[in-house]
Amino acid sequence: MDSLCAPMELAYLLWRATGRTDHLDATFRAAARCVLEVWKLELDHDRSPYAFERPGGPASDTLSRQGRGAPVGPTGMTWSGFRPSDDACRYGYLVPANMMAVVALGHLATLADEVLTDADLAAEARTLRSTLAEGIEAHGRVEHPRFGTIYAYEVDGLGGHHLMDDANVPSLLSAPYLGYCRPDDPTYLATRAFALSEANPYFFRGTVAAGVGSPHTPEGYVWPIALCVQGLTARDEAEKLGLLERLLATDAGTGLMHEGFHVDDPARFTRPWFAWANSLFAEFVLDCCGVRVPGAGGDLLDP
Repeated sequence: MDSLCAPMELAYLLWRATGRTDHLDATFRAAARCVLEVWKLELDHDRSPYAFERPGGPASDTLSRQGRGAPVGPTGMTWSGFRPSDDACRYGYLVPANMMAVVALGHLATLADEVLTDADLAAEARTLRSTLAEGIEAHGRVEHPRFGTIYAYEVDGLGGHHLMDDANVPSLLSAPYLGYCRPDDPTYLATRAFALSEANPYFFRGTVAAGVGSPHTPEGYVWPIALCVQGLTARDEAEKLGLLERLLATDAGTGLMHEGFHVDDPARFTRPWFAWANSLFAEFVLDCCGVRVPGAGGDLLDP
């Protein structure tokens, strides 16, 4: 889902930052309608012809049940086979990806109103946005015995849910950064507390760092992406500056951010060059200097 959100978000942010509209042409309009059709179809995955199998690889590279994925029931959210990490979803409704889609659809509606002059596209985007948002709030929240009401990472609409968070964005931790909710939203704060604790199976703590990692990398590896997102969504200045100092101290002397590094030894890292992490680090540095990059944070929520 995030791969379909990203072009719409980029188109919106480019227009918002520069006033340019030359990219908002007939091709963009057709692509946006195509995304809407896919997401509407996947509201009921049983109607979809989509299947994906990759023989001979790890289980995380393919979908079960002849490529259809685990059984699901309708929730109002749209189905996704894979996470932003490219790992297969355990359950079909990836909550943070649906959060990102809610924001992207709001931005598409704005573009349809103000640039494309397409009332039908705007109405269609807003209707689907409401459907996804209602599905998230009705089916994406669970009661945790320690943290209270939190968002699950994935649900199946049949009573199953997966409680975790992953370093890749969209993540639960990134919900205010995406623009889905405010940083002080009670459910988000409870979810954040869960994600940044050992209750999250992919939160790791060591002698030099603590943060969110991913099943996509070895156990005990935290991701600079997740540390940057934690900083970009932090309400406490001391937390932000502490994370900045930690990132600067764990680059293994390379002057670069990596995909992941070991919590006890930052010289053990994956990917010597990872543009996503470096770009997000630059954004986080600007944020620490008081420069809010357009597109970061809940300031982009539409009414």
